Amino acid sequence: MGILRSGFHFILGTVCGVYVAQNYDVPNIHKLYKTGLVIAKHYEENYRKSKKKDDDDL
Repeated sequence: MGILRSGFHFILGTVCGVYVAQNYDVPNIHKLYKTGLVIAKHYEENYRKSKKKDDDDL
């Protein structure tokens, strides 16, 4: 019974996902992920503390 139950849930989820993707404006998650990475890298480059080399000589 476990295989039938999990298989049924998988098929039902797939059918619902296809229906939602075809009939509604679903955002592209991969594109949102890439945009978030670019923004995070931009913040890191601009707001990271600079290393002082003069402190190492003491």
